[in-house]
Amino acid sequence: MKKYLSLLLLFALLSSCSEEIQFNNPAFQTLKNRVFWRAQTYEAYLTSGGQMVIKGSLGAEQVQLQTASPEARTYIFGVDNNSWATFYNEFSEPTYRFTTQANSGSGEITITEYNKEANTISGTFKFVAENSDERDTANANVSFSEGVFYKVPITSEITFEN
Repeated sequence: MKKYLSLLLLFALLSSCSEEIQFNNPAFQTLKNRVFWRAQTYEAYLTSGGQMVIKGSLGAEQVQLQTASPEARTYIFGVDNNSWATFYNEFSEPTYRFTTQANSGSGEITITEYNKEANTISGTFKFVAENSDERDTANANVSFSEGVFYKVPITSEITFEN
């Protein structure tokens, strides 16, 4: 009888253990100045000019990435105004904006998958964006490294340009 009771207790103990796995699918995350940063909301869209815009937001902070097209390849930031990255806080006072547009900042984005059937986009990014307010010498730039966006949903085409 003791064997059956021990076996029953062992079975109950083992069956009550479970491991909950949480998948981050879709995702938009990075290291902002070496601190983990994960977007709560994210979206992507094609502009009427054919550029792909990918956004990730955490509270009032927003990272916006733009590429010249949705084609799977690497795009370089800081060279022209076709591909760039921006970081800003909508509610800070004063509003600060960091950017990698032409001759400002540096970095890259690699689109690894543009899935037209599922309407999603995936890839990696890293960049150093310069503060648009040159008087703010305490916050001259912001750095993003090891950035990943995975299966971010693409919404309808936006007809206006930034």
